[in-house]
Amino acid sequence: MPIYQWTGKNRKGKIQKGEIEVSNEEAVKNRLNAQKITPIKIKVKPKDLFENIAFLQPKVKEGDIILFARQFSTMIDAGLPIIQCIDILYAQQENKTFKIMLKRIKEAVESGLTLAEALKKYPKQFDDLFVNMIAAGEAGGILDVILQRLAAYMEKAAKLKGKVKGAMVYPIVTLIIAAIVLVVILVFVIPVFQEMFADFGGELPVPTQIVVNASEFVKGKILYLIVALVLFTFAYRKFYKTERGRIIMDDVFLKLPVFGVLLRKVAVAKFTRTMGTMLSSGVAILEALDIVAKTAGNKTIERAVYDVRSGITEGRTMADPLLESGVFPSMVCQMIAVGESTGALDAMLGKIADFYDEEVDQAVENLTALIEPFMLVFLGVTIGGLVIAMYLPIFKMAGAIGG
Repeated sequence: MPIYQWTGKNRKGKIQKGEIEVSNEEAVKNRLNAQKITPIKIKVKPKDLFENIAFLQPKVKEGDIILFARQFSTMIDAGLPIIQCIDILYAQQENKTFKIMLKRIKEAVESGLTLAEALKKYPKQFDDLFVNMIAAGEAGGILDVILQRLAAYMEKAAKLKGKVKGAMVYPIVTLIIAAIVLVVILVFVIPVFQEMFADFGGELPVPTQIVVNASEFVKGKILYLIVALVLFTFAYRKFYKTERGRIIMDDVFLKLPVFGVLLRKVAVAKFTRTMGTMLSSGVAILEALDIVAKTAGNKTIERAVYDVRSGITEGRTMADPLLESGVFPSMVCQMIAVGESTGALDAMLGKIADFYDEEVDQAVENLTALIEPFMLVFLGVTIGGLVIAMYLPIFKMAGAIGG
């Protein structure tokens, strides 16, 4: 059906605009009259020439899903039917990709599917966690509460992810800039000094000779070095995509001296937050563990969670397999054991998640405080060392002339 763009006046005389997908212009007028809006202008929305080219379409971001969950929750709480909620969300959605998705979700629900089944068709936007919690909300008649919990969970997860990215971006960007500056100096600056030293004659100081040799090597092998870097990056990405590669590298990441501590705390916060949210929403513990394992983002954590799941099927508690995994701190395991024994596991998991969110904040601050002086020293030694090495022959000549 065509999409019509309309402009009209409401009962208060205020100008309103919108879009409606109906069969003809008369249907638009009928819809607007039902909403007490007097149509002023109605036209068919022009087609987007690039609508079928996927990579040119806007992506559905995490923020879009969070807003969707919050607005959906508010409307469900107000007593609106699901179809009408999706229709309203569709009408006010500005993201074209998400708008098309909402249209198809509405059609799927109208055809008899549950909301969870309709959302499951879009795994990139609505993961297993989201779909299973929606299914639990529909089954328990608490969809508004579940959507509110999902929005809160996703906001905290996004905030956590942002902190980690912020901690990682600074040193990576600094190292890349330092590498570019170093290559520029070796390829373009050092050769100028080298020609000047050749005119002077005499033997160069050892540091200067080392820098000159490095410059000649980089100049002569620059293409090979670039190709080697590209091949290494490609090989690493291919290796990391394999099961064995993920297991090896994820284990290495968790054992890194400084970043490993941060990643462990993030893993604990994510595990406890996700488990707590799912259990409090009525998802069965085995199903919750299965989803948590799949969404862990780290193979070492995933294996530990699956070990917990296997232990529970054998009649064990959650705390013991977690402790045996060696990934989760003993304090976390003890708190989980207390939560299990008191029957308040979901509440205890929420408290642990809040505590580790603060721990991640502190770890990021400590990491930033540690990295800043280290990067300054690194840049000072590297760039400063090059400059001093190139000026040594000049100082030597000045000393000889002065003598």
